[in-house]
Amino acid sequence: MTAARKKKSKLPAIIGFTVLAVAAIALLVLFGPNLRRTRYFYVHTGATYDQVLATLRDSGYVRDVKSFDAIARAAKLPEHIHPGKYELKGGMSNYAIIRLLHSGKQTPVKLVINKVRTRHDFIALVSSNLEADSTQLMQLLSDTSYVSEFGLDTNTILCAVIPDTYEFLWNTSADKAFRKIQKNYTHFWNDDRRQKAHRHGVTPVEATTIASIIEEETNKADDKPNIASVYLNRLQKGMKLQADPTVKYAVGDFTIRRIAGAMLNDPSPYNTYAHTGLPPGPICTPSPATIDAVLNAPETDYLFFCAKSDLSGASVFAATADEHMKNARAYQQALNERGIH
Repeated sequence: MTAARKKKSKLPAIIGFTVLAVAAIALLVLFGPNLRRTRYFYVHTGATYDQVLATLRDSGYVRDVKSFDAIARAAKLPEHIHPGKYELKGGMSNYAIIRLLHSGKQTPVKLVINKVRTRHDFIALVSSNLEADSTQLMQLLSDTSYVSEFGLDTNTILCAVIPDTYEFLWNTSADKAFRKIQKNYTHFWNDDRRQKAHRHGVTPVEATTIASIIEEETNKADDKPNIASVYLNRLQKGMKLQADPTVKYAVGDFTIRRIAGAMLNDPSPYNTYAHTGLPPGPICTPSPATIDAVLNAPETDYLFFCAKSDLSGASVFAATADEHMKNARAYQQALNERGIH
């Protein structure tokens, strides 16, 4: 066999190997890993494909942006951009990433709401977890016409926020997010709870406001029903509540440990030492358990309570002013001995 024939006989093998190599590279580009590590990728409402691609490139979501772009355009991803939060797992291929973004299948956001004290706190919590615009949410909750849809006003609007875990799509709007949260409030206040509130002579909003004060008073679950009885008794007798947490809310300092002096005369309508009756709205978002403590408050003759002198966090209750002053002096002495001001 001549050298020319030997060379010619190897040509099909070389071509075959080249084709296989090109095919292997193509498959690697399409299905091989392109993402460095698992991360969440956010597509904002109104974002264009070019903006999405720029974020993928600039934030290092993928290694090979050129191959991604070529495949994405072939798959018509530019025409199927869906806003949302997407979990891009480490090792995902171009094809897998493109398919996920193309589908619009988001990762749900679990928004955990515990105790928040102000509208600003609530808005900050929502806007830090969802795309919902903080400015728009503030405008909604400050709009008397909007909040009146829920039977509330701008002072009582946080009554609609029941601490719980809520599931949202990340791109949920401010309006839809609040309406979903408020729907839980509607479900919470069923006929049974409304009847219990009525028997105590309070509305759901008033019961929630009382519960918000108790939530700030103590972490002792066993004390909450008796504290509720104190406030309910005082309301019925037209006495000032004289609740320390309302003073902290009025002056805007929740770190205060002893309430005294000029603080007691703060003119804020939230200061229940200066004003008779309940404050204009809740001073935090109380837990369902604390609201139920109000609704299930026992009938007592208690009109006073204060912290125990052992500083355990528990409370001691009294029906008379003399008995209360004895308890209060013991507590104040305990604070003085420990240098707590």
